[in-house]
Amino acid sequence: MTAKRINPAALYESTRFGFSHAALDEATGTLHLAGQVAWDKDYNVVGGDDLAAQTRQALANIRTVLDEAGAGVADLLRLRTLIVNYDMSKLEAVGGELAAFYGDILPAPNTIVGVQALALPDFLIEIEAVAVLPKG
Repeated sequence: MTAKRINPAALYESTRFGFSHAALDEATGTLHLAGQVAWDKDYNVVGGDDLAAQTRQALANIRTVLDEAGAGVADLLRLRTLIVNYDMSKLEAVGGELAAFYGDILPAPNTIVGVQALALPDFLIEIEAVAVLPKG
């Protein structure tokens, strides 16, 4: 099996923290994305205390990784969404951003997990993804 690491220049430099943004299993075309947070290229948290804005940035980062790999939103196989101090009231903000992200595409399976904290105290959400590259 050959694994190819993917680190888009349009995203923050992740390897200094010990991870790549994604790894592609070239034998199967399966793309495993690291959890994406609301960091922009310059390590600024986009959205502050606004969960919807942070969700939008995390999803934009996922889209950037997918684009770099030659995949798109329709190629997602699953998401795992980690939300700090989760309660049902937060689902509306996250769900609205997910709906906008997918547009007319039927969403991939998603598991929402409530967590006490993420890597940095300003992060409200982190979204992991798995996708498959289109054939050809």
